Amino acid sequence: MRRRTAIAAATVIPLMLAAACGTAQRTTAGASPSASAAAPSGPVASADGIKVEGKVGKKPDVTFPAGNPALTSVSRRIIEGEGTPAKDGDVLAASVTVYTWDGKENKSAGSAYDQGRAEFVSVSQQLPKPLHEALVGAKPGSRTLAVIAKDVLPPQQVEEAKQQGVDFDTTNQVMVIDVESAVRKSVEGNAVDPGVKGVKVENPGGDKAPTLTTKTDAKPSDKLVVKTVIEGTGPKVEAGQTIMAHYVGKIWGSDKEFDSSWKRGEPASFSLDQVVKGWSQGLAGVPVGSRVLLTIPPDLGYGKDGNKDAGIKGTDTLVFVVDVLGAA
Repeated sequence: MRRRTAIAAATVIPLMLAAACGTAQRTTAGASPSASAAAPSGPVASADGIKVEGKVGKKPDVTFPAGNPALTSVSRRIIEGEGTPAKDGDVLAASVTVYTWDGKENKSAGSAYDQGRAEFVSVSQQLPKPLHEALVGAKPGSRTLAVIAKDVLPPQQVEEAKQQGVDFDTTNQVMVIDVESAVRKSVEGNAVDPGVKGVKVENPGGDKAPTLTTKTDAKPSDKLVVKTVIEGTGPKVEAGQTIMAHYVGKIWGSDKEFDSSWKRGEPASFSLDQVVKGWSQGLAGVPVGSRVLLTIPPDLGYGKDGNKDAGIKGTDTLVFVVDVLGAA
């Protein structure tokens, strides 16, 4: 839980060029917006000449053909993965490397590999067509290429990009997307009683939300308590990772609910280094696909000041049920 009233709902690639690494609209240091320019003269190079080498899981080695880029969007699969193909509505954990293809320097605009972590990418028809085509059908372990050019972008977006230093009158943006895994829709497995006196968790199964009850006269622990309700089979969450999760939060003793992603109708995405200590400490090491119960004392929650907007006092112990759906 962020140090706010609620965790913001997951938003991945909400803008026309935002890549999973968050760098697609950025330019290299010293770049500045250019004035409107005519298409450059000289030989034109096809995107078919872009070579992408290396293994998935490592930063790709990208070589561009000589000549000015053809201002045409395209996508293609570089490496085929295994497993279930992605479809609209899915969320993928992926590493994206972005280049500005100008036919001259062809500089990298950023890479998830440079940051040391993947990001969540939503598969949606709201994405530029070549990016959507690159993601639909992608399997875990695949590598895809998307070339985004002026021909798929509305004039307003072209102008907005120009203000940020990317001139689609003369350049394309190239994304190499390595798909690591698909985010779960829900957790699966046999649920067990977490064994915390005063707290009850009902688990209806499937994608239905659990019911958390915290109305009790029992005294809460003054330590962080982490109990597994459903044991996941995925990799363990690492400190500092970004996770996607469904959750519900209540106040110990009152049964007052102050936050629920299930009620908002979509899971939330957040970094473990940007949440209260009870979350960052309690969720590190939890296998993806798990449902866990957290009881968080005030010093690992909002502290002595509490959170007035959420109705949380400085003496309140917080109780959460969290479904860990993915980590990147």
